[in-house]
Amino acid sequence: MADTASEESSSLFLIFVLTIMALPLVPYTITKLCRAANKKTKTMHCECSVCTKSGKYHRSIIRRISNFSTWSNFTLVILWVIMGFLIYYIKHISQENQPFEPFGILGLVPGVSDSEIKKAYRRLSIQYHPDKNPDPEAHKYFVEFISKAYQALTDPISRENFEKWGHPDGRQGLQMGIALPQFLLKFDGASGGLLLLGIVGVCILLPLIIAVVYLSKSSKYTGNLVMHQTLSTYYYFMKPSLAPSKVMEVFIKAAEYMEIPVRRSDADPLQKLFVAVRGELNLDIKNIKTEQAKFWKQHPSLVKTELLIQSQLTHQSSSLSPSLQSDFKRVLELAPRLLEELLKISVIPRSPQGHGWLRPAIGVVELSQCIFQGVPLSTRKPTGGCPTGIAPFLQLPHFNETVVKKILRKKVKFQDLLDMSVIERTDLLTLIAGFSPEEANDVELVLDILPSITVEITCETEGEEGIQEGDIVTMYAWVTLKRKNKLIGALPHLPYYPFHKEENFWLLLADPVSNDVWISQKVSFMDEVAAITAASTAIHETKEALGGTPKEIKTAVKEAVEKVKNGSRLVMGKFQTPAEGNYNLCSYCLCDAWIGCDTKTNLKLKVLKRSRAGTRGYVTEDGPAADEEEEDEEEYDDYESEYSEDEDEDEED
Repeated sequence: MADTASEESSSLFLIFVLTIMALPLVPYTITKLCRAANKKTKTMHCECSVCTKSGKYHRSIIRRISNFSTWSNFTLVILWVIMGFLIYYIKHISQENQPFEPFGILGLVPGVSDSEIKKAYRRLSIQYHPDKNPDPEAHKYFVEFISKAYQALTDPISRENFEKWGHPDGRQGLQMGIALPQFLLKFDGASGGLLLLGIVGVCILLPLIIAVVYLSKSSKYTGNLVMHQTLSTYYYFMKPSLAPSKVMEVFIKAAEYMEIPVRRSDADPLQKLFVAVRGELNLDIKNIKTEQAKFWKQHPSLVKTELLIQSQLTHQSSSLSPSLQSDFKRVLELAPRLLEELLKISVIPRSPQGHGWLRPAIGVVELSQCIFQGVPLSTRKPTGGCPTGIAPFLQLPHFNETVVKKILRKKVKFQDLLDMSVIERTDLLTLIAGFSPEEANDVELVLDILPSITVEITCETEGEEGIQEGDIVTMYAWVTLKRKNKLIGALPHLPYYPFHKEENFWLLLADPVSNDVWISQKVSFMDEVAAITAASTAIHETKEALGGTPKEIKTAVKEAVEKVKNGSRLVMGKFQTPAEGNYNLCSYCLCDAWIGCDTKTNLKLKVLKRSRAGTRGYVTEDGPAADEEEEDEEEYDDYESEYSEDEDEDEED
């Protein structure tokens, strides 16, 4: 009986372990499988030869195995194997520890007569008796089961107990087991103390240590996995007049970059890299020696991080040493979330009116575009009649400065290149730029996934006819994305960025004259289901608040869902109107991955004096601004790119 009790305790322990494993493992696995099944079913990546050679999207069997063989997936498989083994072992133990059932052993049902019991015993004796069956297992089964079952049923008292209580000894009390393995139940006085220390260490101290380590690390990071120290640094150094070329100096001050080690062996490779990228460091050529000395006097981590980023912009990463290569990838891996937080810091409300800053926000987006596309910041200088410089051309495959100069001689701007027909563009690339048909086809593949953005924006107050000073105004903006290949979600062409990167858009409602950002919101076209839910909920709540009928609400929600399915996203925001007057606002839809895809929509906002009556006070204009806004747009040019200041110097050169 003691052995049986200990075996039952061991099986209970295994069942306990199986339950503890299954509680988190089963829902986690189901969630992971659902995410894998629904993951970007309508997205695609760039198929040009440059992206193919980069190997980032190579789908060979080895790559698929390597993608699957992550630590999380490997651990998941191991846990399921352990669970399967436990289920098999518990089932095997349960079969061995079946309760003693004499009726079942003899193949009878309760209530049979004595003659039937004897017949069953004789029948099984012929089959299992040692004189009839020499098999040792048969002998064991006959002695331990058949004989005991016959004796239990031929005794009137035992038989009555079996039929009434299910046990030959009569009614049994409640039995309880301990869900611990058998070896823990067999200990003497000396081992009892060790057992107690083991239980305290595993059950109390180990979880406490894990919790302390986790909390000490997690307390350093925000929900976006950015260190609190980084946010404090960005907030301190962010200025309203921060030029795009100066954004780099703030960006590299992230605490994550400061933790990257600077080795003595990095000195010579960094010196060579400095010589290669010196033209991109904004050093004063007239005082080059002083500027170089000043650059190297910075904190070593700042020097290293900036040089590594410049190696990405100028395609010098292939010449880095192996140790710098790992640091280079770490810098680029952290870049997306750090740039996103830097952008949020730039538009965070700072002014008494609750407005952020436009100029640094545009600078952060420009830096983001250049890092992901691997394009030097200096190429954004206006040149050849192109306000955004030659940077949009350089993001296309096989384009370099020589090719761009040939195209600019034909007075072809980037937008002109996009507006051409396929035949005209192919002729231009093959005859003027000297591309082969395969290279021209690569350009077409990239242009097929290049996004085109349009914004329809309105502003209104709920329950009032006009917009008056002090009102809470709601902005409704439908941001629509179109591509030549008709896809909505697609991964951008980023052959020089070694990690997976989705394109994100930022919608800013701003006053370019005062450098104020009134509303800012991130827009993504990758998750259609979430966009449908958000748009449906927003439209339903808005129409219901305005007193719409159920039919009107249903129709409006249906129209919103169709818009989302056709590539539109609803962006809503609220702001409080300033004093009475006319405001020439602009909505900027900025992409963090593509250069030259940003759109600007003019919005005239008329704020009336506070009264009970009024007329609708907004006008939306798409395309070029009106004549009365030309001066404002000229002022905005300073905010779009600080590199316009160097245009005269380029012409002199």
